[in-house]
Amino acid sequence: MNELTPAWLALESGLVMAGRAVGARGERGGDLVFNTAMSGYHEILTDPSYCGQVVLMTYTQIGNYGVPEVDAESGRAWPEAFVIKEMSPLASNFRANLPLAEWLEREGVVAIDGIDTRKLTKHVREHGSLRCVVSTEDGDPASLVAKARATPATDGRDLASEVCTQSPYRWSEGFERDLGWGSYPIEVPALGDKRRVRLVAFDFGIKRNILRSLVHAGFDVTVVPAWTSASDVLAHDPEAIFLSNGPGDPAAVQRGIASVSDLVGKRPIFGICLGHQILSIVLGGRTQKMPFGHHGANHPVRDLLTKRVEITSQNHSFAVDAGSLPAGVELTHINLNDGTVEGLMHRKAQVSCVQYHPEAAPGPLDSSHLFRRFAESVRA
Repeated sequence: MNELTPAWLALESGLVMAGRAVGARGERGGDLVFNTAMSGYHEILTDPSYCGQVVLMTYTQIGNYGVPEVDAESGRAWPEAFVIKEMSPLASNFRANLPLAEWLEREGVVAIDGIDTRKLTKHVREHGSLRCVVSTEDGDPASLVAKARATPATDGRDLASEVCTQSPYRWSEGFERDLGWGSYPIEVPALGDKRRVRLVAFDFGIKRNILRSLVHAGFDVTVVPAWTSASDVLAHDPEAIFLSNGPGDPAAVQRGIASVSDLVGKRPIFGICLGHQILSIVLGGRTQKMPFGHHGANHPVRDLLTKRVEITSQNHSFAVDAGSLPAGVELTHINLNDGTVEGLMHRKAQVSCVQYHPEAAPGPLDSSHLFRRFAESVRA
């Protein structure tokens, strides 16, 4: 790869920045979001929730440990483009299969480095959600800004149906596999005489570590597409239902909302991220786009039930409007940075959900107990 190949980034606000190409050649655009995680770039790049978005990493040097394929959260890269300050040319980790730049080129991800990511992040924080274009083909500022303004945003788009599985499948892998550096840092408890709970998981953009976490917690998991009807879900004879993370506007996932509406009250349901937002809509609430979203591995959340504060991994551009929640819906978690809704419960309907990612990957493991809590509530 020619390290001197120029590349450009342009925002709909009119800001244009020059850098160099460190991934695939071409031109891609989408909503620009910044992620504050210091590691885990491979998991971020393979997270389907980033479909339709351009990812900006705030940490200064990316690619230090290369790409260990075993850490992938799905079978491909999802962001429209990737923006960083400095690309590490070497993969200084024995687990790595490829340097990051080579992997980005193989996966077709247009990427740019040499960008003042601090300035760019502050610009997004000041101006709110912005569409952008990253290009290795067009260096004309006026042309690039026009392209950024014509780029589709995630508003009103059902991206979950674009990224999900096309047919149901079973998932049985837990954390027993060899990750190349020793055992997984979650203690794997013996189920003992506890039976596994039959669970159907809606795939709105599900990550592999979520599936491993569900198996780890004691579930027997069947994964179904985002558009699966309630009758088809119940045909699997589940004892519980899980709603996954995913990209795009939750209000646009109409078939998923219709299915979940028919399932509430018939089986216990637990949702995370997009699944949390869909449940909120089903229960009578509304969602709205955030100024610049939550994307990172360091968001403090207070659990109002236990009074504990947990550091969480998050990735969402939409949030639930707290003022829209009807009677019967109980607020269970709040974000300590901005007071936004982070968790809800409807006791009568046996529904609970959180806005963040209990499985992390990347991120802290403070909230991994929520999967076990759900399993125990179903067994009770």
